[in-house]
Amino acid sequence: MSVPVFLTLVAVVAACFLLTTLMPLRFLNGRLAGPDPQLQRTLKAVRSGAWQPAADLLGAAGTDWERRTQYTRVLAYSAVHDGDAWLRAWQAAAPDDPDAVMVAASARVSQAWKLRGARRAIATSQEQFDAFHRELHAARGALAHAARVCPDDPTPLVETVWVALGLGYSKDDMAALWAEVEARAPHHFAAHHAAVQYYSRKWRGSRAEAEEFVARAVQQAPRGQLMTLLPLLVWFEHEEEGDSTGRHGMPHVIAMVDAALEDVAAAQGHPRLPEARHLLAYFLVRQHRHRAALAQFRQVDGYTDAVPWRYLPWGKLSYRLHRTRAVWGALLTRR
Repeated sequence: MSVPVFLTLVAVVAACFLLTTLMPLRFLNGRLAGPDPQLQRTLKAVRSGAWQPAADLLGAAGTDWERRTQYTRVLAYSAVHDGDAWLRAWQAAAPDDPDAVMVAASARVSQAWKLRGARRAIATSQEQFDAFHRELHAARGALAHAARVCPDDPTPLVETVWVALGLGYSKDDMAALWAEVEARAPHHFAAHHAAVQYYSRKWRGSRAEAEEFVARAVQQAPRGQLMTLLPLLVWFEHEEEGDSTGRHGMPHVIAMVDAALEDVAAAQGHPRLPEARHLLAYFLVRQHRHRAALAQFRQVDGYTDAVPWRYLPWGKLSYRLHRTRAVWGALLTRR
């Protein structure tokens, strides 16, 4: 056997081994971006009708606003899509519990987006839009109440940013809402992510407005807050709508990825870190930086609820294809 053939066989065996150590497609979790055993146990409990684990989960989060926002959104989504018996039981047992009020208000936002559907506006019926807007109007009142009973928590305001996007708040109204968000949590990643959507071209703004917004956020935030992911999100939101072939490797995009990698290294323990890893893995594969991409995939393998996979057709399959490219590229190249 010649040396080139032998080396090729070795590469194939090594690639097969690496792929078998990663999660098969059928086991991918499309509800979360990364592992969180406590959250996963809580979701299992609420699906069986128990509300106390949800109350305990949010109580344990304390004043970690980023984590409270994430947990609230996941619990609200579960109430809408898996059944809300546990939430109704929680409200009946503790009607004045601020966390129950907050989750219920967030669930109205999730319900609104479920009524609208995930398709583009051109493929969404007027009946869907009418139901969407009615539910968002109801959610706005519920969130205002939640903001009053949770006076320090930015979560109700973060959810209100999604209402602002859906109902088309004016720029002045959005600015007033954003001032309230910043007063509670000036470097809140989930809030900024929602605002990026509002200011993006496909919703209520333009690429220039979105870029200006994230430039301020990056400049003002300390390292470890993941604000450097925002320029990549803006780039993805606007470039992926057209032909972005070859543009991922442009010098300024590489520089954005490098800045985000540094931020991620300083963000250990941040609850939105898995989402950052997914986005970086995608860009790194497109930039043929396969070893770095594989390092990110290893941290979140088995989970796919993150940009870009939730945007791409056949999201789980897209995840797997990019992951496979990272494996083969890491074996066959030096990058």
